[in-house]
Amino acid sequence: MLAELVDHVIGVDPDRDRITIAVVDAKTQGELACADFPTTTAGYAKAIRWADEYSSSERRAWSIEGAGSYGAGLCMALTAEAEWAIEFDRPSTRSAKDGSKSDSLDAVRAAREVLGRKRWSTPRARGAREGLRAMLVARSGAQLARTAAINELKALILTAPLTLREELRDLTLTKLVERCSRLRPDISRDPELFGTKTAMRALAQRIDHLSTQATDLEEAMKPMVEMTGPKLLDEVGVGVILAAQIIVSWSHPGRCRNEAAFARLAGVAPIEATSGQTQNRHRLNRGGDRQLNRALYQAVGIRAQYDPQTKAYIARRLAEGKSKREARRCLKRYLARRLFRILENQPATT
Repeated sequence: MLAELVDHVIGVDPDRDRITIAVVDAKTQGELACADFPTTTAGYAKAIRWADEYSSSERRAWSIEGAGSYGAGLCMALTAEAEWAIEFDRPSTRSAKDGSKSDSLDAVRAAREVLGRKRWSTPRARGAREGLRAMLVARSGAQLARTAAINELKALILTAPLTLREELRDLTLTKLVERCSRLRPDISRDPELFGTKTAMRALAQRIDHLSTQATDLEEAMKPMVEMTGPKLLDEVGVGVILAAQIIVSWSHPGRCRNEAAFARLAGVAPIEATSGQTQNRHRLNRGGDRQLNRALYQAVGIRAQYDPQTKAYIARRLAEGKSKREARRCLKRYLARRLFRILENQPATT
Protein backbone atom coordinates (compact mmCIF):
# COMPACT_ATOMS: atom_id res chain seq x y z
CA MET A 1 0.00 0.00 0.00
CA LEU A 2 1.00 3.59 -0.50
CA ALA A 3 1.01 4.17 3.27
CA GLU A 4 4.00 1.83 3.50
CA LEU A 5 6.01 3.78 0.92
CA VAL A 6 5.63 7.38 2.09
CA ASP A 7 5.46 9.41 5.28
CA HIS A 8 3.06 12.05 3.98
CA VAL A 9 0.52 12.45 1.21
CA ILE A 10 -0.40 15.89 -0.06
CA GLY A 11 -3.97 15.99 -1.33
CA VAL A 12 -4.82 18.57 -3.97
CA ASP A 13 -8.21 19.96 -4.95
CA PRO A 14 -7.57 22.24 -7.96
CA ASP A 15 -9.79 24.95 -9.35
CA ARG A 16 -9.39 27.35 -12.23
CA ASP A 17 -7.78 30.16 -10.22
CA ARG A 18 -6.43 28.38 -7.13
CA ILE A 19 -5.39 25.05 -5.71
CA THR A 20 -6.15 23.83 -2.21
CA ILE A 21 -3.57 21.44 -0.77
CA ALA A 22 -3.62 19.50 2.49
CA VAL A 23 -0.77 17.57 4.11
CA VAL A 24 -1.86 14.26 5.64
CA ASP A 25 0.28 11.98 7.81
CA ALA A 26 0.52 8.52 6.21
CA LYS A 27 0.41 6.62 9.52
CA THR A 28 -2.31 8.44 11.44
CA GLN A 29 -4.14 9.91 8.39
CA GLY A 30 -4.37 13.12 10.38
CA GLU A 31 -4.42 16.48 8.65
CA LEU A 32 -1.28 18.47 9.44
CA ALA A 33 -1.90 21.66 7.44
CA CYS A 34 -4.00 23.12 4.65
CA ALA A 35 -3.50 26.16 2.41
CA ASP A 36 -4.54 27.79 -0.88
CA PHE A 37 -2.25 28.91 -3.69
CA PRO A 38 -2.84 30.63 -7.05
CA THR A 39 -2.66 28.57 -10.25
CA THR A 40 0.42 30.36 -11.56
CA THR A 41 4.05 29.37 -11.94
CA ALA A 42 4.91 31.35 -8.83
CA GLY A 43 1.94 29.85 -7.00
CA TYR A 44 3.00 26.29 -7.78
CA ALA A 45 6.56 26.99 -6.64
CA LYS A 46 5.25 28.52 -3.43
CA ALA A 47 3.04 25.46 -2.83
CA ILE A 48 6.01 23.12 -3.15
CA ARG A 49 8.08 25.24 -0.76
CA TRP A 50 5.16 25.29 1.68
CA ALA A 51 4.91 21.48 1.51
CA ASP A 52 8.63 21.25 2.35
CA GLU A 53 7.84 22.71 5.79
CA TYR A 54 5.72 19.67 6.71
CA SER A 55 7.21 16.82 4.67
CA SER A 56 10.29 15.58 2.90
CA SER A 57 10.29 15.42 -0.89
CA GLU A 58 11.89 11.95 -0.78
CA ARG A 59 9.10 10.47 1.37
CA ARG A 60 5.92 12.06 0.07
CA ALA A 61 3.41 11.79 -2.75
CA TRP A 62 0.97 14.27 -4.25
CA SER A 63 -2.60 13.06 -4.85
CA ILE A 64 -4.16 15.37 -7.43
CA GLU A 65 -7.85 15.36 -8.31
CA GLY A 66 -8.38 16.38 -11.94
CA ALA A 67 -4.76 15.94 -12.93
CA GLY A 68 -5.75 16.16 -16.60
CA SER A 69 -7.70 19.40 -16.29
CA TYR A 70 -7.43 22.01 -13.52
CA GLY A 71 -4.55 20.11 -11.95
CA ALA A 72 -2.48 19.87 -15.15
CA GLY A 73 -0.39 22.94 -14.35
CA LEU A 74 0.58 21.63 -10.93
CA CYS A 75 1.43 18.23 -12.45
CA MET A 76 3.87 19.89 -14.84
CA ALA A 77 5.46 21.83 -11.99
CA LEU A 78 5.82 18.67 -9.87
CA THR A 79 7.31 16.72 -12.78
CA ALA A 80 9.91 19.43 -13.24
CA GLU A 81 10.86 19.06 -9.55
CA ALA A 82 10.96 15.22 -9.76
CA GLU A 83 8.08 14.93 -7.28
CA TRP A 84 5.84 11.85 -7.07
CA ALA A 85 2.43 12.76 -8.51
CA ILE A 86 -0.61 10.46 -8.37
CA GLU A 87 -3.84 11.02 -10.28
CA PHE A 88 -6.81 10.78 -7.91
CA ASP A 89 -9.48 9.74 -10.36
CA ARG A 90 -12.27 7.81 -8.66
CA PRO A 91 -13.36 9.10 -5.22
CA SER A 92 -15.28 6.38 -3.41
CA THR A 93 -16.51 8.37 -0.43
CA ARG A 94 -18.17 11.69 0.24
CA SER A 95 -16.16 14.57 1.64
CA ALA A 96 -17.73 14.04 5.08
CA LYS A 97 -20.32 11.79 6.72
CA ASP A 98 -22.77 14.65 7.12
CA GLY A 99 -22.51 15.53 3.43
CA SER A 100 -20.60 18.77 3.95
CA LYS A 101 -18.24 19.78 1.17
CA SER A 102 -15.39 22.24 0.79
CA ASP A 103 -12.13 22.50 -1.09
CA SER A 104 -10.13 21.63 2.02
CA LEU A 105 -12.27 18.55 2.73
CA ASP A 106 -11.83 17.42 -0.88
CA ALA A 107 -8.07 17.86 -0.62
CA VAL A 108 -7.92 15.77 2.57
CA ARG A 109 -10.11 13.09 1.00
CA ALA A 110 -7.82 12.93 -2.06
CA ALA A 111 -4.90 12.23 0.29
CA ARG A 112 -6.61 9.72 2.57
CA GLU A 113 -8.20 7.61 -0.13
CA VAL A 114 -4.98 6.91 -2.04
CA LEU A 115 -3.27 5.82 1.20
CA GLY A 116 -5.37 2.65 1.31
CA ARG A 117 -4.94 1.74 -2.33
CA LYS A 118 -2.66 -0.99 -3.63
CA ARG A 119 -2.65 0.51 -7.11
CA TRP A 120 -2.72 4.11 -8.22
CA SER A 121 -2.72 6.03 -11.47
CA THR A 122 0.07 8.21 -12.73
CA PRO A 123 -0.90 11.40 -14.58
CA ARG A 124 -0.93 11.10 -18.34
CA ALA A 125 2.15 12.18 -20.24
CA ARG A 126 2.55 15.58 -21.84
CA GLY A 127 4.69 16.21 -24.92
CA ALA A 128 3.63 14.48 -28.14
CA ARG A 129 0.76 12.73 -26.40
CA GLU A 130 -0.74 16.02 -25.23
CA GLY A 131 -0.22 17.54 -28.68
CA LEU A 132 -2.14 14.66 -30.25
CA ARG A 133 -4.94 15.05 -27.70
CA ALA A 134 -5.29 18.76 -28.49
CA MET A 135 -5.53 18.07 -32.23
CA LEU A 136 -8.04 15.25 -31.69
CA VAL A 137 -10.23 17.63 -29.69
CA ALA A 138 -10.02 20.28 -32.42
CA ARG A 139 -10.75 17.76 -35.18
CA SER A 140 -13.69 16.28 -33.29
CA GLY A 141 -15.14 19.77 -32.87
CA ALA A 142 -14.69 20.46 -36.57
CA GLN A 143 -16.40 17.18 -37.48
CA LEU A 144 -19.35 17.89 -35.19
CA ALA A 145 -19.75 21.40 -36.56
CA ARG A 146 -19.49 20.08 -40.13
CA THR A 147 -22.23 17.52 -39.48
CA ALA A 148 -24.45 20.21 -37.97
CA ALA A 149 -23.88 22.48 -40.99
CA ILE A 150 -24.71 19.63 -43.41
CA ASN A 151 -27.96 18.95 -41.56
CA GLU A 152 -28.86 22.65 -41.65
CA LEU A 153 -28.12 22.84 -45.37
CA LYS A 154 -30.30 19.81 -46.13
CA ALA A 155 -33.07 21.22 -43.97
CA LEU A 156 -32.99 24.48 -45.95
CA ILE A 157 -33.35 22.55 -49.19
CA LEU A 158 -36.60 21.01 -47.95
CA THR A 159 -38.22 24.43 -47.51
CA ALA A 160 -36.47 26.28 -50.34
CA PRO A 161 -38.41 27.81 -53.26
CA LEU A 162 -39.45 25.15 -55.76
CA THR A 163 -37.03 26.04 -58.54
CA LEU A 164 -34.05 26.02 -56.18
CA ARG A 165 -35.17 22.85 -54.41
CA GLU A 166 -35.59 20.96 -57.68
CA GLU A 167 -32.11 22.04 -58.72
CA LEU A 168 -30.40 20.86 -55.52
CA ARG A 169 -32.36 17.98 -54.00
CA ASP A 170 -30.82 15.13 -56.02
CA LEU A 171 -27.18 16.23 -55.85
CA THR A 172 -24.59 14.25 -53.91
CA LEU A 173 -23.12 15.94 -50.86
CA THR A 174 -19.89 16.89 -52.64
CA LYS A 175 -21.70 18.40 -55.61
CA LEU A 176 -24.27 20.05 -53.33
CA VAL A 177 -21.60 21.84 -51.31
CA GLU A 178 -19.77 22.86 -54.48
CA ARG A 179 -22.96 24.18 -56.11
CA CYS A 180 -24.21 26.05 -53.07
CA SER A 181 -20.85 27.70 -52.46
CA ARG A 182 -21.17 29.28 -55.94
CA LEU A 183 -24.69 30.64 -55.50
CA ARG A 184 -25.11 34.32 -56.42
CA PRO A 185 -28.03 35.84 -54.48
CA ASP A 186 -29.84 38.83 -56.03
CA ILE A 187 -32.03 40.79 -53.62
CA SER A 188 -33.67 42.79 -56.43
CA ARG A 189 -35.41 39.73 -57.88
CA ASP A 190 -36.88 37.80 -54.92
CA PRO A 191 -36.19 38.53 -51.22
CA GLU A 192 -37.02 34.96 -50.16
CA LEU A 193 -34.75 33.47 -52.79
CA PHE A 194 -32.03 35.96 -51.85
CA GLY A 195 -32.18 35.03 -48.16
CA THR A 196 -32.24 31.29 -48.86
CA LYS A 197 -29.33 31.40 -51.28
CA THR A 198 -27.30 33.58 -48.93
CA ALA A 199 -27.83 31.12 -46.06
CA MET A 200 -27.03 28.13 -48.27
CA ARG A 201 -23.85 29.71 -49.56
CA ALA A 202 -22.71 30.50 -46.02
CA LEU A 203 -23.38 26.94 -44.88
CA ALA A 204 -21.65 25.42 -47.91
CA GLN A 205 -18.57 27.57 -47.36
CA ARG A 206 -18.60 26.59 -43.68
CA ILE A 207 -18.77 22.89 -44.59
CA ASP A 208 -15.90 23.27 -47.04
CA HIS A 209 -13.80 25.16 -44.50
CA LEU A 210 -14.45 22.61 -41.73
CA SER A 211 -13.66 19.72 -44.09
CA THR A 212 -10.34 21.32 -44.98
CA GLN A 213 -9.63 21.99 -41.30
CA ALA A 214 -10.29 18.37 -40.33
CA THR A 215 -8.06 17.12 -43.16
CA ASP A 216 -5.26 19.51 -42.20
CA LEU A 217 -5.42 18.36 -38.57
CA GLU A 218 -5.21 14.72 -39.64
CA GLU A 219 -2.18 15.49 -41.80
CA ALA A 220 -0.55 17.29 -38.87
CA MET A 221 -1.11 14.25 -36.64
CA LYS A 222 0.61 11.81 -38.98
CA PRO A 223 4.26 12.73 -38.25
CA MET A 224 3.53 12.81 -34.50
CA VAL A 225 1.94 9.34 -34.66
CA GLU A 226 4.90 8.04 -36.68
CA MET A 227 7.23 9.46 -34.04
CA THR A 228 5.31 8.18 -31.00
CA GLY A 229 3.84 4.88 -32.18
CA PRO A 230 5.10 4.08 -35.69
CA LYS A 231 4.24 0.38 -35.57
CA LEU A 232 0.56 1.12 -34.95
CA LEU A 233 0.08 2.24 -38.54
CA ASP A 234 1.23 -1.19 -39.77
CA GLU A 235 -1.83 -2.81 -38.17
CA VAL A 236 -4.81 -3.54 -40.40
CA GLY A 237 -7.66 -1.14 -39.62
CA VAL A 238 -5.56 1.36 -37.69
CA GLY A 239 -5.16 4.71 -39.44
CA VAL A 240 -3.81 8.02 -38.23
CA ILE A 241 -6.89 9.08 -36.24
CA LEU A 242 -7.37 5.71 -34.52
CA ALA A 243 -3.65 5.45 -33.78
CA ALA A 244 -3.66 8.94 -32.28
CA GLN A 245 -6.58 8.07 -30.00
CA ILE A 246 -4.91 4.84 -28.90
CA ILE A 247 -1.71 6.72 -28.03
CA VAL A 248 -3.63 9.42 -26.16
CA SER A 249 -5.50 6.87 -24.04
CA TRP A 250 -2.42 4.69 -23.42
CA SER A 251 -0.24 7.73 -22.64
CA HIS A 252 3.18 6.23 -21.84
CA PRO A 253 4.94 2.95 -20.98
CA GLY A 254 4.12 1.61 -17.54
CA ARG A 255 0.94 3.60 -16.96
CA CYS A 256 -1.09 0.41 -17.41
CA ARG A 257 0.60 -2.34 -15.40
CA ASN A 258 -0.23 -5.07 -17.94
CA GLU A 259 -2.34 -5.83 -20.99
CA ALA A 260 -5.31 -6.84 -18.83
CA ALA A 261 -5.30 -3.38 -17.23
CA PHE A 262 -5.17 -1.80 -20.69
CA ALA A 263 -8.12 -3.94 -21.78
CA ARG A 264 -10.03 -2.79 -18.73
CA LEU A 265 -9.17 0.82 -19.55
CA ALA A 266 -10.50 0.25 -23.06
CA GLY A 267 -13.71 -1.30 -21.79
CA VAL A 268 -13.04 -4.61 -23.56
CA ALA A 269 -12.22 -6.79 -20.55
CA PRO A 270 -14.67 -9.73 -20.46
CA ILE A 271 -17.39 -9.57 -17.81
CA GLU A 272 -18.91 -12.83 -16.61
CA ALA A 273 -22.63 -13.20 -17.35
CA THR A 274 -23.15 -16.76 -16.09
CA SER A 275 -26.48 -17.29 -14.35
CA GLY A 276 -28.77 -20.29 -13.84
CA GLN A 277 -28.90 -22.38 -16.97
CA THR A 278 -26.75 -19.91 -18.90
CA GLN A 279 -23.13 -20.96 -18.56
CA ASN A 280 -19.79 -19.62 -19.82
CA ARG A 281 -21.24 -16.40 -21.14
CA HIS A 282 -19.84 -12.88 -21.12
CA ARG A 283 -21.40 -9.51 -21.72
CA LEU A 284 -20.13 -6.25 -23.15
CA ASN A 285 -18.21 -3.93 -20.87
CA ARG A 286 -19.81 -0.48 -20.67
CA GLY A 287 -17.02 1.09 -18.64
CA GLY A 288 -13.54 2.37 -19.40
CA ASP A 289 -12.36 5.01 -21.85
CA ARG A 290 -15.16 5.16 -24.38
CA GLN A 291 -13.06 6.96 -27.00
CA LEU A 292 -10.49 4.16 -26.85
CA ASN A 293 -13.28 1.59 -26.96
CA ARG A 294 -14.68 3.30 -30.04
CA ALA A 295 -11.27 3.26 -31.72
CA LEU A 296 -10.95 -0.50 -31.14
CA TYR A 297 -14.51 -1.06 -32.37
CA GLN A 298 -13.81 0.82 -35.60
CA ALA A 299 -10.52 -1.02 -36.13
CA VAL A 300 -12.22 -4.39 -35.65
CA GLY A 301 -14.99 -3.36 -38.06
CA ILE A 302 -12.41 -2.54 -40.74
CA ARG A 303 -10.54 -5.79 -40.13
CA ALA A 304 -13.79 -7.73 -40.38
CA GLN A 305 -14.26 -6.33 -43.89
CA TYR A 306 -10.74 -6.55 -45.31
CA ASP A 307 -8.63 -8.96 -43.24
CA PRO A 308 -8.98 -12.66 -44.26
CA GLN A 309 -7.84 -13.95 -40.85
CA THR A 310 -10.44 -11.83 -39.05
CA LYS A 311 -13.16 -13.02 -41.43
CA ALA A 312 -12.18 -16.63 -40.77
CA TYR A 313 -12.18 -16.07 -37.00
CA ILE A 314 -15.68 -14.56 -37.05
CA ALA A 315 -16.96 -17.43 -39.21
CA ARG A 316 -15.49 -19.98 -36.79
CA ARG A 317 -17.03 -18.25 -33.78
CA LEU A 318 -20.43 -18.11 -35.44
CA ALA A 319 -20.17 -21.82 -36.24
CA GLU A 320 -19.52 -22.47 -32.54
CA GLY A 321 -22.80 -20.81 -31.65
CA LYS A 322 -21.44 -17.43 -30.64
CA SER A 323 -23.26 -14.28 -31.71
CA LYS A 324 -21.66 -11.69 -33.96
CA ARG A 325 -21.50 -9.30 -31.02
CA GLU A 326 -19.64 -11.87 -28.91
CA ALA A 327 -17.19 -12.52 -31.74
CA ARG A 328 -16.47 -8.80 -32.02
CA ARG A 329 -16.03 -8.55 -28.26
CA CYS A 330 -13.36 -11.26 -28.43
CA LEU A 331 -11.68 -9.50 -31.33
CA LYS A 332 -11.59 -6.20 -29.44
CA ARG A 333 -9.97 -7.96 -26.50
CA TYR A 334 -7.40 -9.57 -28.80
CA LEU A 335 -6.65 -6.27 -30.52
CA ALA A 336 -6.24 -4.49 -27.18
CA ARG A 337 -3.66 -7.11 -26.15
CA ARG A 338 -1.78 -6.80 -29.44
CA LEU A 339 -1.74 -3.00 -29.47
CA PHE A 340 -0.62 -2.82 -25.85
CA ARG A 341 2.38 -5.05 -26.56
CA ILE A 342 3.29 -2.95 -29.59
CA LEU A 343 3.13 0.27 -27.57
CA GLU A 344 5.04 -1.06 -24.58
CA ASN A 345 7.84 -2.60 -26.63
CA GLN A 346 8.89 0.43 -28.63
CA PRO A 347 10.67 3.64 -27.66
CA ALA A 348 8.20 6.40 -26.74
CA THR A 349 9.03 10.03 -27.49
CA THR A 350 7.29 12.67 -25.39
